[in-house]
Amino acid sequence: MISKILIANRGEIAIRVMRACRELGINTVAVYSEADKEAFFTKYADEAYLLGPAPASLSYLNMEKIIEIAKHCGAEAIHPGYGFLSENAAFARACEKAKIIFIGPPANVLEVTGNKIAAREEAVKAGVPVVPGTGECPADFCQLQDDLGEIGYPLIVKPAGGGGGIGMVIARSDADLQRALTLSPQMAKKSFGVASVYIEKYIERPRHIEFQILADTQGNVVHLGERECSIQRFHSKVIEESPSTALTPELRAEMGNQAVRLARAIKYVGAGTVEFIYSEGSYYFLEVNARIQVEHPVTEMVTGIDLVKEQINIAAGLTLSVKQEDIKPNGWAIECRINAENPLRNFMPSPGTLTGYRSPGGVGIRVDSGVYNGYTIPDCYHPMISKLVAWGRDRNECILRMRRALYEYIILGVDTNLVLHKAIMENPRFVSGSLDTDFIAREVGLLADMQRIKERDKSLAERLSTIFYRPKPQ
Repeated sequence: MISKILIANRGEIAIRVMRACRELGINTVAVYSEADKEAFFTKYADEAYLLGPAPASLSYLNMEKIIEIAKHCGAEAIHPGYGFLSENAAFARACEKAKIIFIGPPANVLEVTGNKIAAREEAVKAGVPVVPGTGECPADFCQLQDDLGEIGYPLIVKPAGGGGGIGMVIARSDADLQRALTLSPQMAKKSFGVASVYIEKYIERPRHIEFQILADTQGNVVHLGERECSIQRFHSKVIEESPSTALTPELRAEMGNQAVRLARAIKYVGAGTVEFIYSEGSYYFLEVNARIQVEHPVTEMVTGIDLVKEQINIAAGLTLSVKQEDIKPNGWAIECRINAENPLRNFMPSPGTLTGYRSPGGVGIRVDSGVYNGYTIPDCYHPMISKLVAWGRDRNECILRMRRALYEYIILGVDTNLVLHKAIMENPRFVSGSLDTDFIAREVGLLADMQRIKERDKSLAERLSTIFYRPKPQ
């Protein structure tokens, strides 16, 4: 087994990985920026080393410094978490050169999954359904129109190396498309360093469904069922759940088998997800996320399988601990991403000091958090406070537990999106399971619901805030 792991990340995912390491008897090493010197993950780790200034480019994206620290402290492996360097093929290759285990797919796999055009081509080869569209766009607009053939508008132009919806531009006419072919490459170059784009048919209001996969170095691949990630804002996930209300057992098995087929085709190793969009009975490959996902706890809650432990064991060369027939999901799980932002003010970020913090608990509740009472959320990273997860024997019980957990969650000192989650959990369309990726944008009553709930819970917030000690003014 590996005896020491450096976690090249921050916040709740750093703590999540360290927890798995502690259960496995593995020593942990934290690396942190100047903005994170008082963060909980730096105290939880067995060792902690300063990376550099707050900007990620000078700290969490500093490959050379991270590898230097790993060598210095004797870490045999690096876990990249999600974001930052987690899907960076150059970093995986640098780890390999330094004889340090990268806990993730090999560099050659990351090169395929990191290029959406290449991943799309592999899906086509594997016989996995893809959205009608193109490979890399030709420079000649007339040639492009010929390539698009009978697809028709609306279309969406996507960066080949993109993520998080950055650089995606919808076109509903020739004029829109010409503008999109100028704008999208510019944004792609600025954000990802690669200007290549491709085009797909834009499917209106689909559902976003992803399948969790695990693959070891011996060629064993399994899927652990699906997660529904349709509640999004600007292509960024807000709420996830497992299973999906859209899938029949037959369709679930078919899509899971397609995910496994693609993973085998690209010789995938580690934990990852194969993502699909689903609309009117049909599904299409979207992309591969070659890392642990933010929303992985919902799968852990319904399967009982620790995905981070599996990642570590796979990296150590061990065989998967489960076979496909062993995986029998039980119950329902929902995750709410709790952020320091104000949904009543266009989701304006709200960094600052937590003057009061108490997380919920009780049967079926899990909180993955990187904060504590008195902690200051920095303004230089994503303002995630925690991931709140509820489990129930069925979806109704799960929603009721989530409502109760949101009710008792106390966060003072910063604005949060708790009121948005409360409104969604009470929304009739959400409760009925009628979901799509435009849910938040199109559910016009949400704003009024949030304002009503804020007023309704105002006295509760004031009452609960009294439990926190505040020194009397001198």
